[in-house]
Amino acid sequence: MIYRLRVILDTVEDIFRDIEIQASSTLEDFHNVITQSFGFAGEEMASFYVSDDAWEQGEEIALFDMSEKPGDVRVMSDTVLEDTLWEKQTKLIYVYDFLYMWTFFVELAEITEPAPGEQYPKLLFAKGEIPAEALEPEFKGGDSDEDDEYSDDYDDAGDNYDSMDFDENWN
Repeated sequence: MIYRLRVILDTVEDIFRDIEIQASSTLEDFHNVITQSFGFAGEEMASFYVSDDAWEQGEEIALFDMSEKPGDVRVMSDTVLEDTLWEKQTKLIYVYDFLYMWTFFVELAEITEPAPGEQYPKLLFAKGEIPAEALEPEFKGGDSDEDDEYSDDYDDAGDNYDSMDFDENWN
């Protein structure tokens, strides 16, 4: 089976790629196709996240297992597309480069039969170019004055270690 997928970059402009890939391909194969089709070098860490229809981030499928206990995290090289996406589970979130947090929305558009003589994976359509910087994530939190207040308290401590409750020669 062949999966037709749309991979949309989370930006203000419309930037997406339509890709066909074999359903039996691994998520690592798909990761490589995404990075190449968007023009990334593919040298950064990345993860897929299973997503629901509201694009809520679910289980992580990482490029490498960096958990404290090996085997706690699913890895892309051991995970097949058809075991992750199907008719009732059509969405993934893909994050590339955890420093810049390039975030993509992946949606399974269609499941088809392979066309005779066709090579897969293949890029069907590309719209838009990668901007110079990733979209700035919007963090929701407390009042920024509270953060400033904390920073001022910390700065007031300066180098006066005697007033702090710890042993600076602990090691």
